[in-house]
Amino acid sequence: MATPLDDGYLKRHQFNTLNSSELGREDHGGIDESLPYENGRAYFHVEDLDCVQRRLGQRHAQMLAIAGTIGTGLLLGSGHAIQQAGSLSTLIAYAHVGTVAYATLCAVGEMTSFAPVSGTFPHFCSRFVDPALGFAVGWNYFYTNLLTVPSEITAAQIVLTFWDDSPGRHVLYTAILVAVTIFVNLVGKYFGETEFVMSMIKITLIIGLIMLGLIIDLGGGPDHDRRGFRTWHNPGAMNEYLKPGGLGRFLGLFSVIIQASFTFQGVELVAVAAAETESPRRNIGIAVRRVFWKIITLYMLSILVIGWTVPSNHPDLLKETGNAAESPFVIAMKIAGIKGLPHVVNAGIFLSAFSSGAAFLYSASRVLYGLALRGQAPRVFTYCTRTGLPLVSIVACSGAALLSFMTLRSGSATFFNWMVNLTTTGGYGAWFSINLAYIAFYRGMEAQNIDRQQLIYKSSLQPWLSYWGLFWTAVFILFNGFDVFFRFTTSKFITYYINIPLFLSFYFGWKWWHRTGIWRSEDIDFITGIPTIAETEVPEMPPRNLWEKIGRIII
Repeated sequence: MATPLDDGYLKRHQFNTLNSSELGREDHGGIDESLPYENGRAYFHVEDLDCVQRRLGQRHAQMLAIAGTIGTGLLLGSGHAIQQAGSLSTLIAYAHVGTVAYATLCAVGEMTSFAPVSGTFPHFCSRFVDPALGFAVGWNYFYTNLLTVPSEITAAQIVLTFWDDSPGRHVLYTAILVAVTIFVNLVGKYFGETEFVMSMIKITLIIGLIMLGLIIDLGGGPDHDRRGFRTWHNPGAMNEYLKPGGLGRFLGLFSVIIQASFTFQGVELVAVAAAETESPRRNIGIAVRRVFWKIITLYMLSILVIGWTVPSNHPDLLKETGNAAESPFVIAMKIAGIKGLPHVVNAGIFLSAFSSGAAFLYSASRVLYGLALRGQAPRVFTYCTRTGLPLVSIVACSGAALLSFMTLRSGSATFFNWMVNLTTTGGYGAWFSINLAYIAFYRGMEAQNIDRQQLIYKSSLQPWLSYWGLFWTAVFILFNGFDVFFRFTTSKFITYYINIPLFLSFYFGWKWWHRTGIWRSEDIDFITGIPTIAETEVPEMPPRNLWEKIGRIII
């Protein structure tokens, strides 16, 4: 039986008869905005318009996801989680959210293995569910990533106050960070290597901190105090939150589940780079398998050793300095009497914030580029340089980095923080849509008798993983602001829930304007514009020496 990925099948079966000249191709890509929308079909056939080039390897793809996921949430925010809910509750919460992140990562990895094209999961929503959903998801994910850029730059600038808190230099530091973040993205040739190096430094730092925490716990610190599980008994492993008793302990656990889900957001970035990754079906599959286990291992071990060493009632956990002073790792060193290393931790926190900002700028520009390719954003954003860099999209998105200057004025800082908080739930919508698109993808393949075994990457636990992910992301969306109902304020309620009506307005507005419909499983297009295996994959080069063999296992 012929399959959509077979050589020649695409030529024999074209659902879309429009060719590149009919789509109005220009020197550097673009589409004719006068085309009828045709319920989304016209914009599936864009392979001749997509001008990005495959320059990234699997190590770059997975490190991009790690750069977006491992940041200040682990190095700083984990301490607040332990203070609020207790060590055991935090460990359970992070493990639980890890299963949801795994479900989402498997779903987007399998769809990307099938169709490694620009636009990533917003395009999958258009192709497998409804073009209106792709539009809503794309713009929601775009502005979520876009406004995360100045947030991370601001975090990096605040981290520098650990060494220099001179108010007059904040503007200078912010300007340097903005310039370097934009420069790294504009020099596309070195972006992958830059993120790879920074992510490797972060991973090395966290492994070192985990080992140090274990040494402190076993009595190897200057105080020679063997702690064991003492903190789980005094002050206790599970804290009460908002209410006393068992209900309070459950609310504490649930509050950290919500917090941890913020921290894990960014794992899906591994698929954003698919159109720029060499041999994407093989390399994205490898990256999906490895990135999750790296992230979950680092997170779980970090939470475990912190919980052993730092009691949840330690007063320093209440600090909100934004730099190493509030890091639970630094607090553990302080308790054990270790000096000097807090500067190393602060450097790691700074690097984490900066690399996250660069990764989210990359993601925002590629999502905008993918939307423009399919007529869901102005066509000017499809412009690429001769080296395959979506220049206009990057320049347009770089403007958001300038918003980080707003934090330097007290009045503007309040507005900036409120604006950024409005986007924090956007990642939930992305995860929900990924799992929804996968369920439609899976059902469509079954209905059209397409064998999933042809895919280079697939999960044997599907579609149950996506049902699990769909359920829990819906819970995150509906209950992420549950504490506002115990201590209600209008501003917090808006912050937690304004993204829901905004998303729905995108969806129903596009559906009404273009009269789109939800695809039936029998009608889903698994052909148009999807490159064959022969078009994307090149033979894998065997390792040439011992170091390359070790690197292939580790990285």
